[in-house]
Amino acid sequence: MPPEQTQQPLLSEEQEETAYDSSEKVVVVGIDDHDGDVEAPPFSWRKLWLFTGPGFLMSIAFLDPGNLEGDLQSGAIAGYSLLWLLMWATAMGLIIQLLSARLGVATGRHLAELCREEYPTWARIVLWLMTEIALIGADIQEVIGSAIAIRILSNGVVPLWAGVVITAFDCFIFLFLENYGVRKLEAFFAVLIGVMALSFAWMFGEAKPNGVDVLVGILVPKLSSRTIQQAVGVVGCIIMPHNVYLHSALVQSRQVDPSKKGRVQEALNYYSIESTIALIVSFVINIFVTTVFAKGFYGTEIANSIGLVNAGQYLQEKYGGGLFPILYIWGIGLLAAGQSSTITGTYAGQFIMGGFLNLRLKKWIRALITRSFAIIPTIIVALIFDTSEESLDVLNEWLNVLQSVQIPFALIPLLCLVSKEQIMGSFRIGPVLKVYYLLYLNFGHTGHLKHRFIYLIEDYEMPDYFIDIKLLSLSSLWAIN
Repeated sequence: MPPEQTQQPLLSEEQEETAYDSSEKVVVVGIDDHDGDVEAPPFSWRKLWLFTGPGFLMSIAFLDPGNLEGDLQSGAIAGYSLLWLLMWATAMGLIIQLLSARLGVATGRHLAELCREEYPTWARIVLWLMTEIALIGADIQEVIGSAIAIRILSNGVVPLWAGVVITAFDCFIFLFLENYGVRKLEAFFAVLIGVMALSFAWMFGEAKPNGVDVLVGILVPKLSSRTIQQAVGVVGCIIMPHNVYLHSALVQSRQVDPSKKGRVQEALNYYSIESTIALIVSFVINIFVTTVFAKGFYGTEIANSIGLVNAGQYLQEKYGGGLFPILYIWGIGLLAAGQSSTITGTYAGQFIMGGFLNLRLKKWIRALITRSFAIIPTIIVALIFDTSEESLDVLNEWLNVLQSVQIPFALIPLLCLVSKEQIMGSFRIGPVLKVYYLLYLNFGHTGHLKHRFIYLIEDYEMPDYFIDIKLLSLSSLWAIN
């Protein structure tokens, strides 16, 4: 058969897998005459608008059904007392995400690609498997959340397993929108975030929490033995391992020349502003959910039994119908959270699989593979737990624990890579900042800090990837402890 009649292969041998093709990237360079070789060009509102998008996609992981369950349980059991922890966990999450963006912009490659290049084969395979496990766990929560919302909005007509199947097809929405460009996809997610904000703000208005109590909860740290489990849940569901990988890839949707220091600094400045705004919005939405349940259920006999599955029913019984039944307002917000997070999960899965394995597959094939990894176990979960609401809530709690255990497999490689001069050049972080992040990773386990620093000092002369791997194994054990 003549060459011109052969079908296009699924794999391309000519170029490595990249997050975005050059034709897909948003062009932001060239708005002004400043060359950006050394210094960042002056601030421009127009450029800020063009850079806006990746941070809001990243922020969806702070608003997924797992986070909503952590919020409502925190409010019902701990009242307003853990709002301060939610604020600081979000702030710490922002700093981690800014490091991820820094890595992506300064190197022109995302975290999964750099792990493939910097670590030996067996180590990157372990990292990939652990990241996939974390992604599947997060996707189970997100898909189940969407399925619960569909069941609420259908008045119970659509069973949980059918809602899972319906949600499975959201990857086709993603593939459809992706064909129209990055900006259209980002606009779609902005609409979903707006739906969440409007829905949960409406609930906040119906519940009318006390403003002074909310302010005190945010500003005054309080923690008791009775609320430790909820505190761990608040922190554990904020940092999602797959989101660290995702953000380092999303920032490459803008055309930035990594060889020009000024242009890189400019991009980092705009991404910092955009990500900060996005996470402030997510923090406010989480505040809405927490305070609604704190006002309605804190101190009641049913506080410990409220979960994602029955939350809508309890809200309806507490606050009644109103202008529009609060049950359906909750269902709409939950559906927006579930759908947006499952689509970004599909997006993250593409980057993770392509980066670690260098699979130069067409995007629609990678999306279907990624979606299948998550949907098959989710359908099994839905069938098993459909008749037991209490068991489903317990499962969600364990899935949040899974995310906490998997955090080191994203954060340690990020910290090690972003601190290496041969990778980051002048944009690397210093050793003091690196140690600070390691302390954060092991927050709550101060009894072993001395031994951890000894490990770092003793391993200083070892190859970089051996140090990184040892940190991974130790951090995982500390997270479990």
